[in-house]
Amino acid sequence: MEAGGDTAAPASGGAEDLEGTQLPSEEAGDNGVQEGLPDLKDGDLEETEPEDKDKSLSHLPPLPQPETPSRTSEHGSPASSDSSPSPTPESGSGGQGGDPSDEDWRSQRKHVFVLSEAGKPIYSRYGSVEALSATMGVMTALVSFVQSAGDAIRAIYAEDHKLVFLQQGPLLLVAVSRTPQSAAQLRGELLAVHAQIVSTLTRASVARIFAHKQNYDLRRLLAGSERTLDRLLDSVERDPGALLLGAVRCVPLARPLRDALGTLLRRCTAPGLALSVLAVGGRLITAAQERNVLAECRLDPADLQLLLDWVGAPAFAAGEAWAPVCLPRFNPDGFFYAYVARLDSMPVCLLLLGTHREAFHAMAACRRLVEEGMRTLGALRALGEAASFSNAQTASAPAYSVQAVGAPGLRHFLYKPLDIPDHHRQLPQFTSPELEAPYSKEEERQRLSDLYHRLHARLHSASRPLRLIYHVAEKETLLAWVTSKFELYTCLSPLVTKAGAILIVTKLLRWVKKEEDRLFIRYPPKYSTPPASSADQTPHNGLFTGL
Repeated sequence: MEAGGDTAAPASGGAEDLEGTQLPSEEAGDNGVQEGLPDLKDGDLEETEPEDKDKSLSHLPPLPQPETPSRTSEHGSPASSDSSPSPTPESGSGGQGGDPSDEDWRSQRKHVFVLSEAGKPIYSRYGSVEALSATMGVMTALVSFVQSAGDAIRAIYAEDHKLVFLQQGPLLLVAVSRTPQSAAQLRGELLAVHAQIVSTLTRASVARIFAHKQNYDLRRLLAGSERTLDRLLDSVERDPGALLLGAVRCVPLARPLRDALGTLLRRCTAPGLALSVLAVGGRLITAAQERNVLAECRLDPADLQLLLDWVGAPAFAAGEAWAPVCLPRFNPDGFFYAYVARLDSMPVCLLLLGTHREAFHAMAACRRLVEEGMRTLGALRALGEAASFSNAQTASAPAYSVQAVGAPGLRHFLYKPLDIPDHHRQLPQFTSPELEAPYSKEEERQRLSDLYHRLHARLHSASRPLRLIYHVAEKETLLAWVTSKFELYTCLSPLVTKAGAILIVTKLLRWVKKEEDRLFIRYPPKYSTPPASSADQTPHNGLFTGL
């Protein structure tokens, strides 16, 4: 049930209806790069005018679970996302205040709430949950009233606000937003918040807790996780690519070095080892999996992104840790045991997932092997030098500048390849340059994020999906394009014409094709262990097979 008006994503301006126009050919070759310029006419683009600036594991047995859903660690407590004391259940999250009559609280562009079916507050993005008890009670009443009529409330539209509801078992998640995000995009954020909670407690544990006591205060078990949820929601505002495109970002790295690191990971052996991941700054370097554990299962990009965000927490800034973690898309009812360690002085992180509770020392031995191998390869030095050349204010991971494309007028882009051969079963990935001027300030980055969300909503509209959009905004021009080979969002100078935008996009596609072995894991490493029998010798040689 959706109430209050038009359910479609809000339009960014008057748009021409270009149904039936000729779109560019997709038969040109890899990544859609053609020998000549794309044959685009003015009618090939949906054009929008400048907007008003004011609107501007199913087959596997359940993984071992601890007696209680709390985390344990031999070398630190990863449940807390930073070194500051964890808030008590009475302290709430998201800072001080929270009274709906408070002007600062009301001025926030987006709120996210988590509560139980009984109306018990669990999390609020801003303010104290105690001060919001009455507000959350109203939300519960709305949901119950609609359910009593045999329906389910999904969204409410009120002037410039959207209220999106998501029921997940005994938990109710609500987003209240006045951003350009569509209801579907907000629902994706709520799913990510729910996945973060499940990664700590598991779905089975949450259901069991509330079946036993409906008004249980779940904050007792989530103490310290509020900051992780805050960081997750902040990242959507600052860098929406991962959630928007359903993909992970890889560290730009020369293919020979990446292949060597993949070979190094495959040498790691430990009891019950399922997955080995090398990452830096929340970005994937490479990974390897064990056939014996993950032979017919695929790790969803949402689960991998959750792991990358998890190991990026300040609690893992040094030393090593051993903790249970649930992967909701893989198996929401069980835990893996995760070994996390920082390597050398670089923020390179090694993550080893296993199914054996007592495998810590074997995992630590793998860490020493990987660290020694990376020193021999010079990988730590190479990653450090790449990060030091980054223009970002806080360069924690190797990145590249948009100037590397060599296309004047191009300011930023998001690119996701879709032309992955089936037999590779490759993990969805995307690439984008670091944000530079004029997007150095937080408000400018937020504005660019809003534009990307608006274009994504128009391309993937349930009522009238589009394939190509040319949008003229107040301070920039944007072109969004989705084909069978790629999904692309580009931000251009406001002075770029439509013909100039086509030239820039063509040059960008050629550059991506040239650099694809450095930007993406095009040929993922094979399984770490040999197949148990000839029947296992399938042509799937990629990451996380079993789609």
